[in-house]
Amino acid sequence: MISKQADINYFKHSSAIVDEGCSIGEGTKIWHFSHIMPDCSIGQNCNIGQNVVVSPEVVLGNNVKIQNNVSIYTGVKCEDDVFLGPSMVFTNVINPRSAVNRRGQYSETIVRKGASIGANATIVCGHNIGEFAFIGAGTVVTKEVPAYALIVGNPGRQVGWMSEYGHRLKFNEENIAVCIESGNKYQIEDNIVTKIS
Repeated sequence: MISKQADINYFKHSSAIVDEGCSIGEGTKIWHFSHIMPDCSIGQNCNIGQNVVVSPEVVLGNNVKIQNNVSIYTGVKCEDDVFLGPSMVFTNVINPRSAVNRRGQYSETIVRKGASIGANATIVCGHNIGEFAFIGAGTVVTKEVPAYALIVGNPGRQVGWMSEYGHRLKFNEENIAVCIESGNKYQIEDNIVTKIS
């Protein structure tokens, strides 16, 4: 069925719940048993898989792809073209206790444009993910992730660099790497990668 909210059309499966007061962009699809909570903002052409929870005040850019069984808690912001793999986990409180209410102490986590987070990865709150970074399946992120970084393991450690197309970059003696699929060139200087063409 096509649902209409704030004059913007999107698809919502009949088993999904979309609370009032959220903003959902045109072309977005929300699948089985997902719950979109009030005051969140979801961009255009997003795909929200089965059994996903989007909490209040979460911000998702355009073309964000969320696989099944992901909970996105208050404090998380995902820019355009982010991929969230199946059952990956965000947190939003660094020191939770059941008997202590820390609702006003949520930490912010920003996932920058084009980043991918693999299945069953955990992002400890307050650690931002750089543009086009690639977080491997099962990784536990416990610190800031630079743009284009490839992070794996528990705790997560950087093992290389990735192109915007998701290929590993190999830098030559001039500190230049070429993506095998796109032909784009990247430069590394002071452990910072930038796309130069």
